[in-house]
Amino acid sequence: MTFIYFIIILSVTIFVHELGHFIFAKKAGIYVYEFCIGMGPRIFKFKRKNDETEYGIRLFPIGGFCAMAGEDVLDDENVPKEKKLQSKTWMQKFSTMVAGVMFNFIFAIILLFIIGLINGNPNNKPLVASVPNDGVSYAAGLRVGDEIIRLNGVKINTIDRLMIEYQINYGNPIELEVLRDDEVKTITITPQEIETEQGVTYQYNFALDGSVEKGFFEAIAYAFTKFLSLIEQMVVTFAYLFTGKLSLTNLSGPVGIYNIVDQSAAAGILSLISLTSLLSINVGFINLLPIPAFDGGRILFLIIEKIRRKPMQPKVENAIHAVGLVLLMILMVVVTYNDIVRFIIK
Repeated sequence: MTFIYFIIILSVTIFVHELGHFIFAKKAGIYVYEFCIGMGPRIFKFKRKNDETEYGIRLFPIGGFCAMAGEDVLDDENVPKEKKLQSKTWMQKFSTMVAGVMFNFIFAIILLFIIGLINGNPNNKPLVASVPNDGVSYAAGLRVGDEIIRLNGVKINTIDRLMIEYQINYGNPIELEVLRDDEVKTITITPQEIETEQGVTYQYNFALDGSVEKGFFEAIAYAFTKFLSLIEQMVVTFAYLFTGKLSLTNLSGPVGIYNIVDQSAAAGILSLISLTSLLSINVGFINLLPIPAFDGGRILFLIIEKIRRKPMQPKVENAIHAVGLVLLMILMVVVTYNDIVRFIIK
């Protein structure tokens, strides 16, 4: 069942993304060669009457594509010039490129809304709800009702933001700035080290407010606030990768996602829906990065085109994207290798 869930989640996420490109490409009158889910050998295909596009499914569910005329380095003389991507208006090209990301984001918000309807809208303000009297946090001076506003100098405004910093600093002393009775207090907590059968764990001995409010409008609030919070987490994660606080070993590819699906499946259907929303946001966010071969790379070239008031040479731009694709494949190999090593060690 884990494998089936993995296929469904990955395929749906990719389908939503490529569907965005496909719909806006068709609307702009761009010639679409193929709309396909998966990579590798083709296992299924069909064509509709009076439609040039070939629809298909490929063997490996680790990607997908919407192949449009004008994206390749080589110019296709069999396609009329007016049906190629480069011949369209700036807005048509921009909307076609950004549509995949927008579809991923909208899909994720819908899933988060469903979760909010069922589970409610949990408090996301970093308020301390429990501090055991015999724990290290109480000894350090932390008290129930404190609002955490900084962790090791980093501004904290949500529980999600707090958890990123907590995970990065896990096992080390943390310095909290808390708001108590309109006064800011600084508290340094050295975690308690505990030996278990699985290895060493660290306890900071405090819990946050987990109160929940339910209702239709609360579900809407949850969908958008959680969406923005997850985007913030991804921005921070990317920044920490760039600065070296996180390494490539912290990234996950298909093998890592499979393991996460396995864990989510054990937690129930809502956990799988939550994972799907997270992956959808992740796919959208990654594709927004201004890196060649990503949608963000093409959007960057469109912005440069707008500033220069003339497009880049198609062969030059497409060659840059081809190089970016090769580098992306190398990164995928490295990430997959790290996933396999973690899986074997586990």
